[in-house]
Amino acid sequence: MYEDKEIQVENELKKLDEDTTEVKEMINDTREEIKKLYEENSDLKEKWQRALADYQNLERRTQVEISQRVSEKTSGLLLNFINIYEDFIRAENSLSKEKIDTSGIQAVIKNMENLLAENNIKPIDAVGKIFDPQIHEAVSMIEDDTLDDGTITQEVSKGYLAGKAILKPSKVIVSKK
Repeated sequence: MYEDKEIQVENELKKLDEDTTEVKEMINDTREEIKKLYEENSDLKEKWQRALADYQNLERRTQVEISQRVSEKTSGLLLNFINIYEDFIRAENSLSKEKIDTSGIQAVIKNMENLLAENNIKPIDAVGKIFDPQIHEAVSMIEDDTLDDGTITQEVSKGYLAGKAILKPSKVIVSKK
């Protein structure tokens, strides 16, 4: 009987040893699976972060491009408006010389000037200033010893600024010695 118990204990120990080995294998398999999942998770997280960064960059670029297009279209529209405004001024000057009532045109010009002021569009003062190629366009030069080189003597066409941006450069005549 004692031998039977001993055999039974040995069998149980073998079974326990087999079970332990099986559990160890399962733990190793689980560790391998966790390691694979961790690596896959890290890889997916990295890809997600890159995709998010790409999306954010695209969003910023798109906003900049939209802003630039709106600004370009607005500037073009304002430039066309300024050309019409200048046409009204020329018409008013021409009609005034012929002693024709220009009160209606003057009212339109005043409304246009208010619209320009509301949109922060200002004329460039050029006459008497030193030529600046950023805001002036020289159309001619005249010799004048009484003035410094590069002094603007006459404005052929008015220039305009929208904030700090140049909508239209002043066309000017510049002095030289």
